[in-house]
Amino acid sequence: MGCGMVTGMKIVTWNVNGIRARREQVLAWLDQERPDVLCLQETKASPEQVPISLQTMEKYWSYWHGFKGYSGVALLVRKEFCPKVPIFEHPHFNMENRIVTALINGITVASIYVPNGGKDFNAKIRFIASMSAFAESFAETKRPLILCGDLNIAHAPIDVHPSQRREVIGQLPVERQAFDEILSHGLTDIGRSIAPDDDRLFTWWAPWRGMREKNIGWRLDYFLASRSLAKAASSCAVERAFGTSDHGPVVGIFDL
Repeated sequence: MGCGMVTGMKIVTWNVNGIRARREQVLAWLDQERPDVLCLQETKASPEQVPISLQTMEKYWSYWHGFKGYSGVALLVRKEFCPKVPIFEHPHFNMENRIVTALINGITVASIYVPNGGKDFNAKIRFIASMSAFAESFAETKRPLILCGDLNIAHAPIDVHPSQRREVIGQLPVERQAFDEILSHGLTDIGRSIAPDDDRLFTWWAPWRGMREKNIGWRLDYFLASRSLAKAASSCAVERAFGTSDHGPVVGIFDL
């Protein structure tokens, strides 16, 4: 079953780099920020390994999709926002437990963790191509879609601190072209749409030499939304100071 329509939505996407290590931080975030939808990536836990306090939350539906020590995604949906259990699904290209979708208030929201490409670059490109076809199917039928998550690509040079710009995986032309292809199917990069000239808008920082404190990072975490939803986006902020993951939570506000 889906949910009824509402007039606003607060979505958070966050690569937690291990849900068991970040359990208390996730619970604190839910209590403090009360997002309507929380998309998590790199949970590194099978459903049975997810802390019970996150599996049995009174105020949130939760769906955990992963396995021990590697990859994994999750979707948490606030029950007050969506009183009926959302429809959780996996597209056909769900390799290594890297994508879960939910139909929430008429909008399909996906939590996505794209392979970084270091071990198998071709697998990364195939996954992104499948994402593009997935987005195209929604554009063709005019169904609203939000792709949230760690896409492991810095879309443009502005998305990397000047000192970190170089031709490496995550910044390669072929990856950026593949990202453009996804956007060509009626999607808008909300973070860049709201802050087109912000050259210090980053979501990931290497965990050494005070890179996070100095804000020397890359933008790897995104909201890609159908244009009808993009028009309703009023905010897309990176919470760099929160948590001990190497990624910061990204908070999107949609005034539907």
